Amino acid sequence: MKNPVIAHAVMELRTPAKNTPGGTAPGGRISRRRQDSGLTGEAGTVMIEGHTGFRLMSFYIQSVEIGGPRPFYLLGPCSLECESFVWEMARSIKSIAEKMDVPLIFKASYDKANRTSVTSFRGPGVKEGCRILAEIGKELNLPIVTDVHTAQEAEIAAEYVDLLQIPAFLCRQTDLLEACAKSGRAVNIKKGQFLAPWDTVNIAEKMRAFGCDRFMMCERGTTFGYNNLVVDMRSLYWMKQEGFPVVFDATHAVQRPGGLGGTTGGDSELAPVLASAAMATGSVDGVFMEVHKDPSKALSDGPNQIPLHLLEGVLKRLQAIHQAVRSC
Repeated sequence: MKNPVIAHAVMELRTPAKNTPGGTAPGGRISRRRQDSGLTGEAGTVMIEGHTGFRLMSFYIQSVEIGGPRPFYLLGPCSLECESFVWEMARSIKSIAEKMDVPLIFKASYDKANRTSVTSFRGPGVKEGCRILAEIGKELNLPIVTDVHTAQEAEIAAEYVDLLQIPAFLCRQTDLLEACAKSGRAVNIKKGQFLAPWDTVNIAEKMRAFGCDRFMMCERGTTFGYNNLVVDMRSLYWMKQEGFPVVFDATHAVQRPGGLGGTTGGDSELAPVLASAAMATGSVDGVFMEVHKDPSKALSDGPNQIPLHLLEGVLKRLQAIHQAVRSC
């Protein structure tokens, strides 16, 4: 069977673009905006008809536009190591984001449920972790994202945070997708390391069937042999053609799963490189990066987190690439 995503790409190459009063669209299709269900702001989703026939989504999480002209950033430490630590990281990252004038969604995980070893640090748990994250969001006026692992966790977390995140290994779990879709919160779905980019269409269909159109797909690499991942940058383009916002996870993409025996390894110096490449595709709406003040002392995923003191430079580079792509 011919892959439909590849077929769309071939059709785009064969059909010249046409200028129309409604905008310029590949294949001569007129782009047009409409308001979905008459809703506006955070509750509403703006749709743009794309050349593949799918509608390109745009919505808000507080003041952060998802799928708009400006890239947004999901930034924060891998895990909620302790309350004072996560407050320090949130304040520091917010300060950098404001200096760089970039939209920020703060990230931290209350439970690292998929650790390599049974003895690895996990976190404070859903209720205590979400309480801390909610206080940070309220005090610093920041939208918050955190991982959920079960339908019950999704119901609890939705009371405290703005964006629910489904881990890559759980992206096909229908009950979890349904719970997140019906929570009333926006959802970031990590593409499984085992999935082809066009397989995300099935996930999107589940979300829409459950009544949710405020979701995004996140590329975080594909299994490449044992203890390694590789990123196929074409996947960003292909997923974008399916109509939903696309995020690139730069730090998990450089993981070496189980590569240190009892823990996961990684190549953190490559995270800014891959983030730059992803931004240069022109197909990403947001970039996800885990950040730590001292990755060598991190309780989880230290080898692939970006040191806090390098974050401003990384953001400056990504913003410059985005501006260059937009000007082309």
